[in-house]
Amino acid sequence: MKSTIARLTLALGTALMLTVGASALERPAGDVVLTVRGAITQKNAGEAAEFDPAMLRALPGRDAKLQTPWTEGETGFSGPYLRAVLEEVGATGSRLIIRALNDYAAEVPVGDAVDFDTILAIDMNGEPMTVRNKGPLFLIYPFDTNPDLYNEKYFSRSVWQIKEIVVVE
Repeated sequence: MKSTIARLTLALGTALMLTVGASALERPAGDVVLTVRGAITQKNAGEAAEFDPAMLRALPGRDAKLQTPWTEGETGFSGPYLRAVLEEVGATGSRLIIRALNDYAAEVPVGDAVDFDTILAIDMNGEPMTVRNKGPLFLIYPFDTNPDLYNEKYFSRSVWQIKEIVVVE
């Protein structure tokens, strides 16, 4: 039930944004670190939406301190909520293909963005993430607030070195 309500809220928010004539998505001023394409309504680069770090940091998000299988001890991550990025581009699909710089890709249900406080971490321990330390972006599930997510199912969706999200109907 919670998942259905959350999805309806995302859909209604997107519809409202389109109805009230939301401003166009601005072009990135800095280096592009994320491209979103597919079933989206807000674009700033042909058929895609591009984001630089400043654009991502301006979106609603969270800071989290948590343990992951890929880092040592408790690590701080911060970045925008995945759902905030999807709302910003007017995503209308039900699935996401999240692709890394090395072309590794994972399919993630949109419900993971709606139901959980997943973030696209852009900073780790207060510093911008680099390719060397799993950046520029890393999909982080809220393992700190929902220990049930700490398992292989969500580990396999936790893509790092993210370059692109494709929204699929």
